[in-house]
Amino acid sequence: MVSIGIRLLRDEAKMPKQATPESAGADLCASESLTLYPSEIRLVHTGLQMDIPKGYHIEVRSRSGLALKAGIFVLNSPGTVDSDYTGEIGVILCNAGKEPFHIYDGDRIAQMVVIHHEVPSFTLVNEIQKDTERGSGGFGHTGIQTKIDP
Repeated sequence: MVSIGIRLLRDEAKMPKQATPESAGADLCASESLTLYPSEIRLVHTGLQMDIPKGYHIEVRSRSGLALKAGIFVLNSPGTVDSDYTGEIGVILCNAGKEPFHIYDGDRIAQMVVIHHEVPSFTLVNEIQKDTERGSGGFGHTGIQTKIDP
């Protein structure tokens, strides 16, 4: 199990917390109160600094309940926090709903998932050698579903 060092930057900051023992993500909480108006984008402070080990990064994702019920989502989801970033963790939230949304200090606003990754080497080639059935097809090349199947 990987260990992430957490520093609380504000008295009101809360440690990330998993909702259940098998949750992949841990909730991130706001360390400030604000109102997010319809179509507004804001950076919400968490009051946290993290010591992320080399070879890992954190992905910041929307909370499904906020997205479904209020239209509140992480705009650049998933946001990536690299291991060499040492500043305060912030969450870019957008209100796609029709009503102002009030965020209070301590509210769960997003979730974070700790991801192990490889650091690749990049090699310049003249041609891609891999030949697949899909090839360069993308962006809906297999068709778009136009009806809902029962």
